[in-house]
Amino acid sequence: MRLDLGEMEYRPSNTIPGFKERLQQLIPSLKKHRCSEGHEGGFFERVHDGTWMGHIVEHIALEIQTLAGMFAGFGRTRSTSTTGVYNVVFTYVAEQAGMYAAQAAVRIAEALVIGEEYDLKADIRKLEKLRDADRFGPSTGAIIDEAIKRKIPFTRLDTASLVQLGQGKNQVRFRATMTDKTSSIAVDIAGNKEETKRLLKEHAIPVADGSTVSTLDGLKQAIKEIGFPLVFKPLNGNHGRGATINVNSEEDAITAFELARKISPKVIVERFITGYDFRVLVINYKVVAAAMRKPAHVIGNGRDTIQHLIEEENKNPKRGNGHENVLTNILIDQDTHDMLRKANLTLDYVPSEGETINLKSTANLSTGGTAVDMTDEIHPLTVFTCQRIAKVIGLDICGIDIMAGDITLPLQETKGVVLEVNAAPGFRMHLAPTEGKPRNVAAPFIDMLYPRGKSPRIPIIAITGTNGKTTTTRLIAYIIKNCGYKVGYTTSDGIYIQDMMHKQGDMTGPTSAAFILQDPTVEFAILETARGGILRSGIGFDFCDIAVITNIQEDHLGISDIHTLKDLQRVKSVLVETVRKNGWAVLNADNPYCVNIGMDTTHCQVAYFSMYADNPVITAHCLNGGSAAIIENGNIVLMKGGLKITLSSLQNVPITYNGSVAFMVQNAMAASLATYLWGFQVAEIRTSIESFYPSTEQTPGRMNLFDFSDFKILVDYAHNPDGLMGIKHFIMSMKASRRTGIISGTGDRRDDDIRQMGRISAGIFDHIIICQQKYLRGRTKEEIANLLLEGIREVAPNKPVEITGSSDDAWENILNNKEPGELITIISDSINHAYQRVKSYHESLTQ
Repeated sequence: MRLDLGEMEYRPSNTIPGFKERLQQLIPSLKKHRCSEGHEGGFFERVHDGTWMGHIVEHIALEIQTLAGMFAGFGRTRSTSTTGVYNVVFTYVAEQAGMYAAQAAVRIAEALVIGEEYDLKADIRKLEKLRDADRFGPSTGAIIDEAIKRKIPFTRLDTASLVQLGQGKNQVRFRATMTDKTSSIAVDIAGNKEETKRLLKEHAIPVADGSTVSTLDGLKQAIKEIGFPLVFKPLNGNHGRGATINVNSEEDAITAFELARKISPKVIVERFITGYDFRVLVINYKVVAAAMRKPAHVIGNGRDTIQHLIEEENKNPKRGNGHENVLTNILIDQDTHDMLRKANLTLDYVPSEGETINLKSTANLSTGGTAVDMTDEIHPLTVFTCQRIAKVIGLDICGIDIMAGDITLPLQETKGVVLEVNAAPGFRMHLAPTEGKPRNVAAPFIDMLYPRGKSPRIPIIAITGTNGKTTTTRLIAYIIKNCGYKVGYTTSDGIYIQDMMHKQGDMTGPTSAAFILQDPTVEFAILETARGGILRSGIGFDFCDIAVITNIQEDHLGISDIHTLKDLQRVKSVLVETVRKNGWAVLNADNPYCVNIGMDTTHCQVAYFSMYADNPVITAHCLNGGSAAIIENGNIVLMKGGLKITLSSLQNVPITYNGSVAFMVQNAMAASLATYLWGFQVAEIRTSIESFYPSTEQTPGRMNLFDFSDFKILVDYAHNPDGLMGIKHFIMSMKASRRTGIISGTGDRRDDDIRQMGRISAGIFDHIIICQQKYLRGRTKEEIANLLLEGIREVAPNKPVEITGSSDDAWENILNNKEPGELITIISDSINHAYQRVKSYHESLTQ
C-alpha cells in the first residue's frame, strides 16, 4: 500500500492526545505485537514514544486479519523520497481480504486520531466473509501446507480448489482430494452406488443386502424382499444428502424414498445394519487413516433445551459453515425433526445430565458429525480388505464407509459391511478428529504425487539488468534448446515456447513467468525479469537455479522511488536472492554495482564475466577457485580456478560482429557462463553461440543489419543512453557516405535522460529524424521531441534534424531520401515494428 500521510507526517502518535489509549481499547490484542522492541507490548511502547501513522496502519492491517482468523505476521513500513509518502507492506492469507484490511486500517487510524467511535466488528465480519470466499477448504489447505513444507511450488488455477503443484512438465494437478492421475472410470463407478455394490459383491466383499428402486411399486417390492429396518439413499448422492436410516414402517419408507428422490431419480434401499460408522481412508492403495464417525448430537446437562444445546455447540470455535473448519455447524433441518419425532422429542425437550440426543440420521461431518481416530485399532485383515476395495474400484484415493460393531476385529466376525466407496474423500476428520490422534494424511497424498526422486520443479534461469536482457535470454534459450530441452522463455517482445510466440508484448513480469511455469510441455524455463515487474508485482517464482545480471546502468531512474544506481542495484539484487543454495549468480565484473551484489551474496555461488582478462575482481575470484568468463586474445575463455577453457573466437560468434559490439560480447559471455555452470558441455555451447545470428528470427530488434544494394539499415533497441553508446562504436566503424539516425525518447525517463539520447545521437549521426509516436507515458510527443532536440543542439547546433510524429512518415522519408552508401540506424522504439517493416521491405526486393 502506498500511503500519503498528508498533515499526519508532522503528527507522530505521541503528539495526539489519547491516541494510544483509544487504540488499546479498540484493539487490545495488539499487545502481542513485539515490533522492533522484541518483546510483547513492544508496539504499544513505540506508539507511546511516538511513531508515524504508516507504521500504525501496518500493524492494524495485520491484526484485524488475525482477528478474522487469518494469521498475518510480517509487515514493514518505509518512507519514500516524497515527504509524507510511505510504502506499507504486509502479508495476507486471502488477497481480497488483504486489500480490504489495508483500506480498513486507514479508516480505523483516522477514526482513532479524531476520537470517533468505530465499528471494528463490522470490519471483522467483512474480512471473515472475504476469507471464506477465497480460502481453501481443510483438505486442500492441508495438502498445500504439506507442499509448502516440502518447498513444492503451488499455483491456484481457479477461484475454487483446482491447484497445480510443481512446474512445467513436472506439474501435477488436484482438486479437493482428486488428482489428475485419478481414474475417471473409477470415479464414475464410485458415484454409482449400485455399480459399486455389485463389483464388491462379486469380489466377496461384504455389503448390505438391498436393491435400487425408482417407483412406489418397486419400493413396496423391496420392503417385501428385504424387510425392516431399512436405509434409503440416493443412487448418486454424497455427503449424506437425502439419506435416511433405521426406517421401520411403510409410511416412513415412502417419506424417506421421496426425500432421496429429490437428489437422484433412483434410490438405493438397503437392510439397516446396526453398529458403528467407520471411515477408512486409502491413499495410493494403502490405508493411511481410519475414524469412527458419530452423528451430530448434543449431550444434556439437565438444564437446557435441545435447541439451546445446539446453539451452544455451534459456538465451538472448531465449528463453522460448510467445510471452513474441522467441524461443521449443526443445522436444524427436516432430518433433525424426523430424528426427534422418532424419539418422541421436540427441540424444547430438556435432556437429563449426560443424555445423548442424536440429531442426524447419518454420521457425515458435513452435517455436523464428529470423528474419533481409530487408525491404530483397525484389524490387519480389514486393512487388507480396504486396500482390495480400492484396487477393485480402481481409486487411488478413496474413503470407504464401513458399518461394524468393532473395527478391531475382521469384518466377517462382526458381520460388518461396506456401505459406500467415495471418491474425493474429505481429510478433515483425520486431520483434526474430535477425539484421538491427528493424522497428517496430506503427507501420503504428496508422497503419491512426488515419490522419492521425482522433482516437482523444472530448471529456471532468470535474467535481469539494464541492457542486454533480451538477447542474453534468447541466447541461453537457444543453447538449451540445442541441448535437447523443450524451452519456454519470456522476453520484452513476447512469450515463447520452443521458439513459437504465444503472447506478444512486454512479457517480463511475474504473470508471464507463471505462463511458462504452468505449461506442461516446458522442461526448462528462461525468464527475462525486468525492474518494473519486480517493483509492481514481485517475481513469478520462489527459487531459480541461476540468476544473470547483465549490467546496472542509468535507466528508469526517478520512477517508483528508484532515484540512484544504488537503488536500482537493490531492485536487481532481488533476483539473486531467489537463487537456491547450490545455484549461481552470474554477474558482470566490469560493472561496480553488479560487483557489489556479488560481494554481498553469501547464500549461493557467484561467477563473474568480464571483457578484460586482468580484471582484479576476476583475478581474486579465480584465485579462490571461483568460476568466470573473460575475453583473452580475442577469445571467450571459461575459467574454473586456474583452469582455462577456450570456448570460441569472437570472430566465430556472429552476434558480436567480430567483437566490435562490446555489449553483445558481454551477452555472449553471460549466456555461455550460465549454461556452462548448469552443466552443459562446452562443445554444445560452442556450437550454439557460433550459430546464433543477429537476425530478425533470433534477435528481433537487436543489432539487425540489413544490407541493401546501395545502402544499409541497422535496427536496434537502444532505448536508453547506455544502449545507444553500446552501438556507437559499431556504427562509427562502418564505412558510410552518410549516417542517419531515427531516434525517439521514452516519456517516463528523467528530462536529462531524454536530452542525453539527443546528445549521443548528435555525436553519431550526420542526419537525425526524431519520430515520437509511442511510449509517451504521461508526456506529449512535442515535449519529448523538444527534449531530444535540446540535447542535439547542445552538441551540434547546426545538425540537420527533422521531426515527425508518424512512423509511416519516417519510413517514407528513409526510402525517398536515401543516399548511395548511407547507413540508416533505426532505434526500434521510433518506428512501430521497425525490424518487421525493414525485413518485409528487404524480402520484397529479393523476390
